[in-house]
Amino acid sequence: MPTIQEQINGRILVLDGAMGTMIQRYNLSEADFRGERFKDVPGMMKGNNDLLCLTRPDIIEEIHRKYLEAGADIIETNTFNATSVSMSDYHTENCCREINLEAARLARRVADEYTARTPGKPRFVAGAVGPTNKTCSMSPDVNNPAFRALTFDVLQAAYREQMEALLEGGVDAILIETIFDTLNAKAAIAAAESAMQKTARKVPLMLSVTVSDTGGRTLSGQTLDAFLASVQHAGIFSVGLNCSFGARQLKPFLEQLARRAPYYISAYPNAGLPNSLGEYDQTPEEMAAEIKEYIDEGLVNIVGGCCGTTEKYIAAYQPLVRGARPHVPVPKPETLWLSGLELLDVTPEINFVNVGERCNVAGSRKFLRLVNEKKYDEALAIARKQVEDGAQILDVNMDDGLLDAVAEMTNFLNLMASEPDVARVPVMIDSSKWEVIRAGLKCVQGKCVVNSISLKEGEETFLEHAREIRRMGAAVVVMAFDERGQADTFERKIEVCERAYRLLVGKLDFNPVDIIFDPNVLAVATGIEEHSNYAVDFIKAAGWIRRHLPGAHVSGGVSNLSFSFRGNNYIREAMHAVFLYHAIREGMDMGIVNPGTSVLYTDIPADVLERIEDVVLNRRSDAAERLVEVAERLKAERDEAGSAGAQTHQAWREDTGVEERLQYALVKGIGDYLEEDLDEALAKYPNAVSIIEGPLMDGMNRVGELFGSGKMFLPQVVKTARTMKKAVAFLQPYIEAEKQEGARKAGKVLLATVKGDVHDIGKNIVSVVMACNNYEIVDLGVMVPAEKIVETAIRERVDIVGLSGLITPSLEEMVHVVGEMQRAGLHIPVMIGGATTSKLHTALKIDPAYGGTVVYLKDASQNAPVAARLLNPDTAKHFAEELAAEYERLRESNRMKTVSTVSLEEAQKNRLNLWD
Repeated sequence: MPTIQEQINGRILVLDGAMGTMIQRYNLSEADFRGERFKDVPGMMKGNNDLLCLTRPDIIEEIHRKYLEAGADIIETNTFNATSVSMSDYHTENCCREINLEAARLARRVADEYTARTPGKPRFVAGAVGPTNKTCSMSPDVNNPAFRALTFDVLQAAYREQMEALLEGGVDAILIETIFDTLNAKAAIAAAESAMQKTARKVPLMLSVTVSDTGGRTLSGQTLDAFLASVQHAGIFSVGLNCSFGARQLKPFLEQLARRAPYYISAYPNAGLPNSLGEYDQTPEEMAAEIKEYIDEGLVNIVGGCCGTTEKYIAAYQPLVRGARPHVPVPKPETLWLSGLELLDVTPEINFVNVGERCNVAGSRKFLRLVNEKKYDEALAIARKQVEDGAQILDVNMDDGLLDAVAEMTNFLNLMASEPDVARVPVMIDSSKWEVIRAGLKCVQGKCVVNSISLKEGEETFLEHAREIRRMGAAVVVMAFDERGQADTFERKIEVCERAYRLLVGKLDFNPVDIIFDPNVLAVATGIEEHSNYAVDFIKAAGWIRRHLPGAHVSGGVSNLSFSFRGNNYIREAMHAVFLYHAIREGMDMGIVNPGTSVLYTDIPADVLERIEDVVLNRRSDAAERLVEVAERLKAERDEAGSAGAQTHQAWREDTGVEERLQYALVKGIGDYLEEDLDEALAKYPNAVSIIEGPLMDGMNRVGELFGSGKMFLPQVVKTARTMKKAVAFLQPYIEAEKQEGARKAGKVLLATVKGDVHDIGKNIVSVVMACNNYEIVDLGVMVPAEKIVETAIRERVDIVGLSGLITPSLEEMVHVVGEMQRAGLHIPVMIGGATTSKLHTALKIDPAYGGTVVYLKDASQNAPVAARLLNPDTAKHFAEELAAEYERLRESNRMKTVSTVSLEEAQKNRLNLWD
């Protein structure tokens, strides 16, 4: 039978449409999902679509047949959520292997049946692997950014169990889809490789990303270019986009992928953008017209459909792909790609890559002290300052005898991931302990650099470590060490580096551009004659490596050079400038340096330059002594330069009012000066609450505007929420004192993500904002059934109920919840929020089901002022009447015309509001 690899060059293949959309059309009951086998399992089973492979396989088979009849070349197994991580929400995690095996066998049987009918059109089965409902890159707790609800190892094991079953069941490819967090995807890729090895079945690996904003970033904040860098280590067959938006809105991002990705390209968008009711109005013909542009412009090799699509959409593609020319993948990049949230493409035009050195406990006494004292906010400020000063990579080292290096590396990398201004650059995981490097690799979603491995423990260990680094998708620094020790001369440096290169490239097929040699920057001017030529030997070795080891890069820890002059920063920085000037000209293109250095080669006075070059280039025997003579005279220049640098760093605080400074701090997530500015605000404003409701909420409103327009992305918003929380914590004693004086009364608010939905980041932000305004919060978490919401609301005597949801089925569940509240005789005001919610849906569906007031809120900043109006006896009645009149106008308008699809801007505001 022909393979996908053989078919894809000759024609565009058609993937099937949405499984969930098709299942919803069957209007299945809870009993259908449970069957006899799962009738006593606690919780709700409705919505657990993957379980239907066991309880209603007839329906899944029928859906496969509909797509095959429509002309699909590839059908996906019904296993999107069939991992133990996702299935634990339904208490069915022990069935994952069985679900995947049965799903694969079912799809395989039907696909083979259709291939037998028309051998000239073979049908293929792709094992569908979803992202799970948890993220490895972000904390679910807004107050603890280092926390992770899921570890890389647990996720990888869950994926491996799923993929082994899919492979045993006979799938033709593994499709890792709807990727919103690249670290999750890296765990899936590693699991796929392990599963293929265990089952002795190597199949194509397909990846599909979902972008969450109009800037083209994933939910975890990565750009598409950064994503490609993160996964380029894998043997990828195709990469593409699914879900996200409709075909027209997805096209610019697809064009970006097609230009950059050296793989076959897939696209299966939603059936347009959802309307205000969360439904898809775009017809198969309309969507096909937009997909036709993909095909005509040579952007795709595989097309299909996601949310809202059915077999009719797939049938509409058939005349489009007939005879169409498929996309031709671009060549693989010949440059080093690294990434944080953004791509760092180390092209020849980039003269030198600065690796920030200050987050190193072995090299910075201040950083070590902060880590020891658990002052992580201040430690992160050091990282942020380095990026602001121009560091393109951040070196992180936790090797200290009194630290738990594994725990500290994990904690700090997780904290860095929560700081968008820091996380945008790649990380260099720096340790002499392999267990620390391994732990670090499991924390980073981007393509990082490992610093370092060497041949000092022999070839077997060297290759073992290199294999794992490659499997985790990192570049590597190779130190010039071998079994004989450190290479200190030019001859030894090139001998060790050449040997390592041959092993990596020859035995492991390691990508040469991912190899970075460190030929050992060693201290000069030590008074020991044998050390005098160390800098010259390094510079010569750098040139030799670049000429004789194609693709490889050269780096080094530059501060080692000037160790003899510790305490005299100006001399040290001047020595580094001179050394880099000569080393870069020879081929050194990367280095661990202080990005905030203020000494430039061109600024060094001629007499000082001469003496430093005498030392660095070993031009005279008394060079060290002559340099020592001028060292003291230069201390004053060092101090002056340091002061100027500090003033520049605080420029945003100059000539601005406290309101502007507080807003800037919130938008940027900078908490360094909050106490100082809040003290000033307390002297200006009548009370602490007025500061929260004034400048702080102005800052939050600005964040909401930027987020809604796609100019901020999720990690930035979460960081802002933490800064807001820090400000409120400072003001809390003042608020309590004001409460005791009767200055303010608030209420009790119940918050819950409704049953069937596990998304809570936005709900947590709402919780923070409401708490800031002195509301007592009862947070029930996610997947909360209606009966628990009603029971808690009665028991806790809450004043307001807040319902949150991200996915379309949550809309129906919200109607159910308010209906249950009505039956219980409650008239508590209800606030509605979430990506799929809208004012129109609230007016048409939710409000009529409830006798109390129901308010739709598009973002978190609206909650406190709306709550105040709802709970104020002087305003509540008038507010309710205004809402009722507005809802009636919306209902009447809807009766008069068909609901139109919302604009991209409106949909984006709904999709990314701060309730999500």
